[in-house]
Amino acid sequence: MVALTLAISDYDHARDLIDGRVRADGIELTALTLSIEEIFYRFTRYREWDVSEMSMGKYVALLSQDDRSLTAIPVFPSRVFRHSSIYVRRDGPVRRPEDLKGRRVGLPEWAQTAAVYSRGLLMHEHGLRLQDIEWIQAGVNQAGRIEKVALKLPAGVTLTPNPGKTLNDMLLAGELDAVLTAHPPQAVKSGDPRMVRLFEDYRVVEEAYYRRTGIFPIMHCIAIKSDVLARHPWIALNLFKAFEEAKRLSQARASEVTATRFPIAWIYDTARQAADLFGADFFPYGIEPNRTTLEAFLAYAHEQGVCHRPVKLDELFPATVASSFKV
Repeated sequence: MVALTLAISDYDHARDLIDGRVRADGIELTALTLSIEEIFYRFTRYREWDVSEMSMGKYVALLSQDDRSLTAIPVFPSRVFRHSSIYVRRDGPVRRPEDLKGRRVGLPEWAQTAAVYSRGLLMHEHGLRLQDIEWIQAGVNQAGRIEKVALKLPAGVTLTPNPGKTLNDMLLAGELDAVLTAHPPQAVKSGDPRMVRLFEDYRVVEEAYYRRTGIFPIMHCIAIKSDVLARHPWIALNLFKAFEEAKRLSQARASEVTATRFPIAWIYDTARQAADLFGADFFPYGIEPNRTTLEAFLAYAHEQGVCHRPVKLDELFPATVASSFKV
């Protein structure tokens, strides 16, 4: 039995593994449920546990710089379409994506996974170039945030850190024309009518985007410290299977009609709609069901300077078990 520590946010689709109802064969797991921000900071900087939820953006950035201290498995605990994470002022000059040309746009980190997808859709769906925008980096609601990985920005791209201010305040003050962020600005969270999403009917737009592109954005993966994996190479597949089983049980709960397992009306109908759109496994792990998304993300990350070189899909996951992950 191998003792491992895992840090992950509090997801229902991981809960059965976290609380021990699902067990990974041969592994004694100590699970810590922490905030995403704390997990990423402590694991990226200090590698405090053996297995961790990890930003896809940070992971591929490190790989592109030949930092192989981490090895991911194709378990994706967080997936979110990112049309909904572009914010503007209600009375501002931006009404459609094309209006961002020549504007000042803020983001919490250039290498934030959500920002990679947002910039990717602006470029490939709406014809904007990275050089068309003046980019500002700052904390969303708390000043002082900085990039956590080195960047290799394309020629002509302007990215200016502003650690003394927040994106929320700068957008409200008219110092920015839009903000790309996974975490909503405080004005949106508090219902301030001055700030709105660029795509107000975002679900309709995002569903159409998926049908057209096949991209279901992956935000996070599960990463294992490579020295741990080198000693116990079998733990990758065993952890994958356990995460897969925990997710299956969660999907079954969400689909239950007889008794509502989540405090959300019509949750079972929402699960049915998700299955209609994405397939029976409406939150897939593994390589093949996610090939389109992963390849698009790797292309975006390189063209945006998050990756210092092109990273291939077959570099992301352990070569010894990658074929087993094609499920």
